[in-house]
Amino acid sequence: MNLIQAIESEQLKNAYPDVSIGDYVKVHLKIKEGNRERIQVFEGTVIARKGGGLSETLTVRRLSYGVGVERILPIHSPKIERIEIVRKGRVRRAKLYYLRDRVGKAAKVREKLANKSR
Repeated sequence: MNLIQAIESEQLKNAYPDVSIGDYVKVHLKIKEGNRERIQVFEGTVIARKGGGLSETLTVRRLSYGVGVERILPIHSPKIERIEIVRKGRVRRAKLYYLRDRVGKAAKVREKLANKSR
């Protein structure tokens, strides 16, 4: 068991602890086309975060031409160059699967204000 953790800890590299559920993010992915490599940005709302350690995944959802597109991205994948947070979301759920049934303004996530005095 300890040996597995030791090997996994070497593979862990891009930990994004500040990315939480409801955040609107830009994920910069490395896409390989033939012998060229380019960076493609996948922009959307984080609706789920699963697992732990090396197998931790992030589910990002966006609307593309009126169709919902979800990508499940392994956080520690070498294909992810960086994750950029556009805005933080204020949610009361651990998983936002209910957004799949909503369209337009109903699918909006409230924005978390930076420093709320209380």
